[in-house]
Amino acid sequence: MELIERLAILKRLKSKVKPQKVVVILGARRVGKTKLIKEFIKNTKESYLLFNGEDQRTIDAFEERSVANFKRIFRDIKLIIIDEAQKIPDIGNKLKLMVDELDGIKIIATGSSVFDLNNKLGEPLVGRAHTIYLYPIAQMEFNNHETFIQTTENLSERLIFGTYPEILHYDKLDEKAEYLEEIVNSYLLKDILAFDGIKKSSKIMDLLKLIAFQIGKEVSIDELALQLKGISRNTVENYLNLLSNVFIIYPIKGFSRNLRKEVTKTQRWYFYDNGIRNAIIRNYHPLNLRTDVGELWENYLMSERIKFISYNQKLINQYFWRTYDQQEIDLIEEENDKLNAYEFKWSTTRKIKPPGAWTKNYPEAGFQFVNPKNYLDFIC
Repeated sequence: MELIERLAILKRLKSKVKPQKVVVILGARRVGKTKLIKEFIKNTKESYLLFNGEDQRTIDAFEERSVANFKRIFRDIKLIIIDEAQKIPDIGNKLKLMVDELDGIKIIATGSSVFDLNNKLGEPLVGRAHTIYLYPIAQMEFNNHETFIQTTENLSERLIFGTYPEILHYDKLDEKAEYLEEIVNSYLLKDILAFDGIKKSSKIMDLLKLIAFQIGKEVSIDELALQLKGISRNTVENYLNLLSNVFIIYPIKGFSRNLRKEVTKTQRWYFYDNGIRNAIIRNYHPLNLRTDVGELWENYLMSERIKFISYNQKLINQYFWRTYDQQEIDLIEEENDKLNAYEFKWSTTRKIKPPGAWTKNYPEAGFQFVNPKNYLDFIC
């Protein structure tokens, strides 16, 4: 499978590239932002300039923030594409000047890990930018390239090795594992350590390992700080925030409508990609030799659901639900004031009913049991 055509994202990108606007594409390294841009360029009839924010010549060319300088660089060009735009100092104000002063200009800017490009664009581009998030390949994208039988056959491998685009180029499992090790050590970890103030790389990896072993469980920041030893609660919070901003993990909060027994002060954390999670703990064993299949299944469904919501541009709030007497539900979604509850189980034979406290207090909410027989309806 050479290249998954990311048609939904490409279509959205085309619809959002307009004069006097900036389209911001955000995502971790190696998820396909550059390839998406190249695919977009193939079909554009406009003259364009492509810049790489990691190239010193680009940084030098953009150094002078003036209309005269930008007119000199772009001349009659109407489409500007800046890959890794966050590397250019003061990029937010420079893009604002371009869209305000260069008539008819269209701009695409990408940003990867190390930080969320929105943080650097921030205030300057309010009302001038549209953000598109790009993730590892979603099952809804695979659907155009494989049959239902192939999807079923590939599921266990995706639970272990994830869906980063380049994984598709490797046929051997040891090559897939080697690629994931490279992603973690050569891209994600180095990018994180390049962030100002990060000095203890071992603590970052130890923190990720602790999160990896607590998929589907509430995470206490105080307990993490105790286990990591030598770093404060505030430092753990900062690390978690950084890891979230670089598209490695993300949090889900507890749901409550102010019932006294509902847990709301803790969070659950998930990885954006199963392969990265397994690379962190260096476990690529097949499912029949693992004790964490339930965690892999839950993380996979959560990450695929994030992609589904994002690519379909749905406005959905996500939570977990648990009471202090241990009644719980894996996922609660709130959309237009309607609640839907989802429980994830790898077993297809076990019968699941919603907890009594949930049905009593939220009788109008939907409830669905998601297993390998019906999961495609949930993520596609």
